Amino acid sequence: MKITHIETVRVSDPADVIWVRVHTDTGLIGLGETWYASKTVESAVHDHFAPLVVGRDPFAIERHWLNMFRLSDHAGYGGAELRAISAIDMALWDIKGQAAGVPVYELLGGAVRKKIRVYATGAPFEGCGDLAKELIDDGITAMKMGPTITVATPSEGQYLAPKELDHVLKPFRDVRDAVGDDIKIANDGHGKWSLPVAIQIAKEMEPLDIMWQEDLMPLLNPEALRQLQDSTSSPVCISERLLTRWQLREFIENGAAQIVMPDLIWTGGISETHRIAVMASAHQVPVAPHDATGPVNIFACAHICMNSPNAMIMEHVRPYLYGWYGEFVDPLPPIENGWLHAPQNPGIGTRLRPEVFERPDVMIRVSDESVMIMGMNDEGWDRADNFSNEIWGEMEEIIDFRSQGSPISERLTRGEGDSPTGGPGGGVATWFKDDESSDDGEGGQR
Repeated sequence: MKITHIETVRVSDPADVIWVRVHTDTGLIGLGETWYASKTVESAVHDHFAPLVVGRDPFAIERHWLNMFRLSDHAGYGGAELRAISAIDMALWDIKGQAAGVPVYELLGGAVRKKIRVYATGAPFEGCGDLAKELIDDGITAMKMGPTITVATPSEGQYLAPKELDHVLKPFRDVRDAVGDDIKIANDGHGKWSLPVAIQIAKEMEPLDIMWQEDLMPLLNPEALRQLQDSTSSPVCISERLLTRWQLREFIENGAAQIVMPDLIWTGGISETHRIAVMASAHQVPVAPHDATGPVNIFACAHICMNSPNAMIMEHVRPYLYGWYGEFVDPLPPIENGWLHAPQNPGIGTRLRPEVFERPDVMIRVSDESVMIMGMNDEGWDRADNFSNEIWGEMEEIIDFRSQGSPISERLTRGEGDSPTGGPGGGVATWFKDDESSDDGEGGQR
């Protein structure tokens, strides 16, 4: 099986979502998704990463992840590049699951559960008590809101008067007055506050029995966040703002985070989120995947939650689930009576509706170019002169393996006059022969 082309799908509303479809020569199509700055992500998919995977084996997921990450890492990983990697990775897992005839969680090692609780994100300032009753009637036993977010603006998060703090906690008190302890409440601070104010807020909220304090302060200093955790009895949660295991690691290891909330479509896809969950489990820390984006993300997160013993709870936005999600995917995420159930269809478990491709605002872009880059974008390539004959032979074998069944080493040369700037990314070299052979200067052929 080979990847034939990669397709991106965007619409004008919601403008931030982008779907990535990886097509194969067998007719299987993998579906991925990411969110935010979709036009920029589109460029990253087509201009940087599609040439690395087109023409190659879709089952080599880890190889593709590494190649794509290395291409972006030399300029500092993150942003649109990592979101593009996340979507492509998800699509590759979808293909593998479809080909095997099983849901993705079976490929990760199987399910440890068949369902996981969900919590609802979003609440009005007035009427939170009524919303809590509605959620409980729907089987949902946890909710999240962020009334402290906007009041940080006047002081840039450096000061919060006790009177103002008392005022913004009204929604939490309304919930407790309406339903008591029948529902858990999490607070999201959106990284707005300095350490002293974050401590002030966390301590004031402790009597309200908060499920977790999420991003009360920017996630820039693991030691500062550890000071916040030490100051409060409420668990501190690190969120989608941290990307990959490398950014999350120190916050977990130093005890700053008691709950980890990776965003699968931002942090590196199913592959990296699975690794993050395993890393967190080694520190007895639960994971609670983030979602306030598109419907395919919930499916992907469901596979992580079914497979990870330390999965705690799954986020969702009810107005999205019962609103625009139904215009784009079929089936919808399997959420019922407060639980996200294990997807049953092979692969990710959902597909874009045919009507999406008929929308007047749909924007589709396709890439079918395959490019082989020496060393698959390892840095340091200037010319092959520094290779001995023996090592060059080994490199040819490596390059053939990394091309996933498309031998091209005979097209590569280290002869003089070759340009070191032919590969996508600029400055990463691609050598192609201009003639039948190339002399190595010692009478040998390379």
